[in-house]
Amino acid sequence: MNTLTKIALSLSASLVLVACGQNLKDTHPDQLLTKRLAIFKKFTKAFEPLGLVARDRQPYVKADFVAQALVLQELSMQPWEYFSKEGNYPPTRAKLEVWTQPDAFKSEQLAFKSKVDALVQVSASADMTAIKDSVEAVQKSCKSCHDKFRNDTASKR
Repeated sequence: MNTLTKIALSLSASLVLVACGQNLKDTHPDQLLTKRLAIFKKFTKAFEPLGLVARDRQPYVKADFVAQALVLQELSMQPWEYFSKEGNYPPTRAKLEVWTQPDAFKSEQLAFKSKVDALVQVSASADMTAIKDSVEAVQKSCKSCHDKFRNDTASKR
């Protein structure tokens, strides 16, 4: 194997490792990144069943739907405290704008909370049009915040 081939293979292996770098350890003493990611995972776990109902993939069962909406509501304001200035360290996917545009970031949080609260309000109604619209509004709120404040790849700071 010639030197150029070895370099190419080494570079390829490095790129694979960088691509897999999403699993880097949180080495911060307060584990702020780990704490907020754990809450976001709970968001997903609470929201997925609601989305399945809204997309007609699962039946609407009032008690279950309301319970999941309430769990999401309880979680809706929890992760934000872990976005303190001390929480800006690798391997965060948060953009620098989280810290340089705190008012805009807070506005996205409040919009999300408002959409989740509205979802809770319609969750027991059995009005599938209102429920679907509300689930979609929550999804759009998540996407809006991600578009503005989250990198698609691991931070390169």
